[in-house]
Amino acid sequence: MRFAIVKQEFYMQKILKSAGSVALVMALVACASSSPDVIQRGDAQRMAQVQDGVVLSVRNVVVDGSQSGIGAAVGGVVGAIGGSAGSGVQREAQVLGVLAGVAGAAAGNAIERFSTKEEAVEILVQLKGGDRRAIVQAKGSEQLAAGDPVILVTTGGKVRVTKAPK
Repeated sequence: MRFAIVKQEFYMQKILKSAGSVALVMALVACASSSPDVIQRGDAQRMAQVQDGVVLSVRNVVVDGSQSGIGAAVGGVVGAIGGSAGSGVQREAQVLGVLAGVAGAAAGNAIERFSTKEEAVEILVQLKGGDRRAIVQAKGSEQLAAGDPVILVTTGGKVRVTKAPK
């Protein structure tokens, strides 16, 4: 009887450690930002192309969350460990482990996707030469509206829109 209790405690500790790992990974993934107010370290002190334009329209959009597979992998492992600890009979534990692993992977994927989705804006800009550009960027501290003079800053293939200096 004492062995069964020790075994359950061991599995519960594993589950708690795995759940803590999932929480840490999700917190780190959620910290990634595409805000126009945050400049990547590699983009600092680099020459950027700047174009003048005028905002034609701004609309709110949602950037779908990422599905890198990390959430599914961690969720699957946590589910499998938790499921296999659910029965003292080896065959049942294996079946429960597989089923809980699949359910955990689906849940982990959904958690990752939800925690990494981001509120953003789609900005339609008319450049000085007449060309139009549509840019989606995370919401920043600046509020853009139709008619605002703006600059498009292109660095390393990434574009951000900001109000033009006066």
